[in-house]
Amino acid sequence: MGNDTTDFTHFNDQGRAKMVDVSDKAVTARVAVAEGAVTMAPETLQRIRERSVAKGDVLSVAQIAGIQAAKKTSDWIPMCHPLPLTGVDIRFSDNGADTLRITAEVKTTGKTGVEMEALTAVSAAALTVYDMCKALQKDMVIGPIQLLVKTGGKSGDYALATE
Repeated sequence: MGNDTTDFTHFNDQGRAKMVDVSDKAVTARVAVAEGAVTMAPETLQRIRERSVAKGDVLSVAQIAGIQAAKKTSDWIPMCHPLPLTGVDIRFSDNGADTLRITAEVKTTGKTGVEMEALTAVSAAALTVYDMCKALQKDMVIGPIQLLVKTGGKSGDYALATE
């Protein structure tokens, strides 16, 4: 792949950004799974687990935020196509010490994938955790956020290589 903008599908013949035309792409079942982390003090994680944060049940609110964000991804990401999502599942786990993990699985049947929706869902859920816990701790760290799996579509399947 060269440095010429004609090698990229998101640029027109003038080198300006465009939304890719997916009119001729096949409709297929598509799934993307993304994951992120929020690292915090053990006391903060314990308060989340106990549901004793003053603003309310952190994980319930973060779950709703993640679902809403997945549905509104094209409002945030300029070249992202608006998609009819067929499913969004946000899950939480932790290491029992200082790290909350957020996983989002997003599904659709369409002409383009849902990687951005899954990544956006995780991001919004993580930001919501921060917002709800910032009175307890301001130095929480969000990230990394990454795509774990993607299935369906012309480019084929993808799974993050594990060590």
